[in-house]
Amino acid sequence: MAFIDKAQITVRAGNGGNGAVAFHREKYVAAGGPDGGDGGKGGSVILRADGNLSTLMDFRYRRHYAAENGADGQGGRKSGKDGADLLIRVPRGTLVRDAESGQIMKDLSDDTPWTLCRGGRGGWGNAHFATPTRQAPRFAKSGLPGETREVVLELKLLADVGLIGFPNVGKSTLLSVLSKARPKIANYPFTTLSPNLGVVETDGGGFVMADIPGLIEGASEGIGLGHDFLRHVDRCRLLVHVLDAAGSEGRDPAADFDAVNAELSRYSPALAARPQIVAANKADLLQDPSALDPLRAKADALGFPLFLISAATHQGVRELLREILRVLPTLPPVRVYEPEYVPPAPETNAAPEIRRRDDGAWVVEGAWLERLMADINFADYESRMYFDRALRQAGLYERLEALGIEDGDTVSLYGFEFEYWR
Repeated sequence: MAFIDKAQITVRAGNGGNGAVAFHREKYVAAGGPDGGDGGKGGSVILRADGNLSTLMDFRYRRHYAAENGADGQGGRKSGKDGADLLIRVPRGTLVRDAESGQIMKDLSDDTPWTLCRGGRGGWGNAHFATPTRQAPRFAKSGLPGETREVVLELKLLADVGLIGFPNVGKSTLLSVLSKARPKIANYPFTTLSPNLGVVETDGGGFVMADIPGLIEGASEGIGLGHDFLRHVDRCRLLVHVLDAAGSEGRDPAADFDAVNAELSRYSPALAARPQIVAANKADLLQDPSALDPLRAKADALGFPLFLISAATHQGVRELLREILRVLPTLPPVRVYEPEYVPPAPETNAAPEIRRRDDGAWVVEGAWLERLMADINFADYESRMYFDRALRQAGLYERLEALGIEDGDTVSLYGFEFEYWR
């Protein structure tokens, strides 16, 4: 399975059902009165972290998700059925970002479900609008639309310890020795094309270790594979920097140490300041122990303990594990990102916009007005009077008069036009 750690999707909650216009009909019951039921609530879109998922592969080909709409109300005061919620499962550690601003909306690192889009409220049936003076209302409210969002899902692995280093230095072999993970291991660069997770079990519990694909110079600028996976190091509490102590690939371990740390610093200064343990691997191939003196001096200068190990022969691995277990309890827990995104204020009650057409007609538009008109039965006199009162109470007529409207001018409201008279 391909490893996908970033995806952009569009989600839409269900619309609320419309209220019903109905009247009670029963033998021997005269003027039974309005009994239209309410519309059902639209389904919401809910995200939940699933520990059994490790990639965003499911979102590679499906980019649009929609919850169920609420059903319309019926006569006999029967409410419509609520729309079913849509549950979307994502890997644990997934960040949800607003696609436009890039700001974090939620860090799905625990099992708590999170509602991304709320379903629209169902509309009221005409039974709600009966009054002593309006005993037969022939209008009802439409359901409200559900929320729609475009978001980016970004997976940042949840791991206590991250294995970092150049390709082919033995990170995957070390992970397989310390945990039950069985990553692909071969003697060529970039064997690991995606992060591997393993659980290291000990008598006192355990911790999660991640093998991060090899970083190379320029990784923070998008060169090689490291750019795509640097984000997975972000949450690691402790970094184990694996190096080829023997220089079996013709590389200098001290130079590699500087290069990888420079890439971490360019990507994130906070990441570069993360505690490190240096694991000089392939000790079984090391001919001259003094060749490690430059690396040891650099590690000592930064306060990083250095362990000479061989993942292939298990030399020094027990001592390395003991140091990891000593350091981990002293470190803060895995980072959980706080939400940055502040949703814009709803525009549903914002004053409608007024402009003048070339033919002199006054055009009024706005979300509040559009929703109000969806509730009006313009063939019914009482419904039209209700509409007129709603416009007057909202101050629309006062605004038109302040802008210079005159008697006989045409007012256009989403295709419904009338002549204005004071």
